[in-house]
Amino acid sequence: MPNSLHLLVRHESEATIVRFEGVPNLQKLCIVQKRLQRTFSSLDKKNVVWEFDGLERMDSALAVVVAKHTFLAKQKGIEVQKQGMNREVEKMLHMAETHSHFGANHVSTKQGILADIGENSLERLEKLLAFFAFFGQTTLIFFQMLYNIRSLRWKETVFEVYESGIKVLPIVILTMFLVGVVVAYQSSSQLKLYGANIFIVDMLGISILRELAPMLAAIIVAGRSGSAYAAQIGVMKITEELDAMRTMGFNPYAFLVVPRMLALMLMMPILIFFADMAGLLGGILIAKVDLGLTPHIFMERFTAVVNVKHFWIGLFKGPFFAMLIASIGIYRGLQVKNDTQSIGFNTTKSVVEAIFAVIICDAFFSIVFTNLGY
Repeated sequence: MPNSLHLLVRHESEATIVRFEGVPNLQKLCIVQKRLQRTFSSLDKKNVVWEFDGLERMDSALAVVVAKHTFLAKQKGIEVQKQGMNREVEKMLHMAETHSHFGANHVSTKQGILADIGENSLERLEKLLAFFAFFGQTTLIFFQMLYNIRSLRWKETVFEVYESGIKVLPIVILTMFLVGVVVAYQSSSQLKLYGANIFIVDMLGISILRELAPMLAAIIVAGRSGSAYAAQIGVMKITEELDAMRTMGFNPYAFLVVPRMLALMLMMPILIFFADMAGLLGGILIAKVDLGLTPHIFMERFTAVVNVKHFWIGLFKGPFFAMLIASIGIYRGLQVKNDTQSIGFNTTKSVVEAIFAVIICDAFFSIVFTNLGY
């Protein structure tokens, strides 16, 4: 019996006989595999017979090679037979054919790009419809509790006003002040070229009151309060507090969702108001330092050219932004599974989706108000 692996191929009238002899080893296996490839690529017989009685043992590498070429032969419609198999050979071949990606039991799951796009689109549509169902149920309960004002949980609402609104106020003021400084400073360098220093008031007044202050306040709230809602509700779901509330007959929406949503809707216009003041203060500072405009001149021009409608439009957006941020944060909290990794995933998703929803909502309002002449 040879000490190394040998491959003997003979072609008979009805079949091609492939015989292995010796002991499998990786050095010889490469040569054997190349010869098998040449043999099976030019195969013109209807039957192939594997003979294993000459093998001293079978290893996994040789079993995978045999399984691969068996699969290729069957794809061409060639009948494959195995002879001389002992228990070890049969076991190794069965394992290779079962678990290899080209095995006889393998079913390809690869799809085309259009199928992937279709599946992803349907999955996203289902998630969007699930969120709309949650949003509709939440809105219905919210207005029902507003109609029956005594059913509102005022203590929890006041607590959420402090946590989600008042604690955010310093961050909003500082951020918007710096944004006002940056926008005014970048604009002043261009306005000085044309001697149009006074027009910095027009630009800052309209952009801050109408767009920048509401947008940045909402983004900050989404990053802080929206993520907090998702994490808090997610932990309550993992610890089964929500199930306990339902068991005791309490509605989690009324106890957890409505106070948070109402608190954020009450505080968002206030946050926008302070963001307006901080942004304008930053603009006044740079107008004084860089352009030589005194605060008195700045405010005279501001009251003359900036219509109060821009201020009210900015405040009007606040409750809608708040409703979106609170809904997405709480919805993502309810989607948390029973593991800590899910909390991080859904908290991150709540921030990203809330910011995206705020931008979409702001774009919608911009189009509507512009077409209405506001």
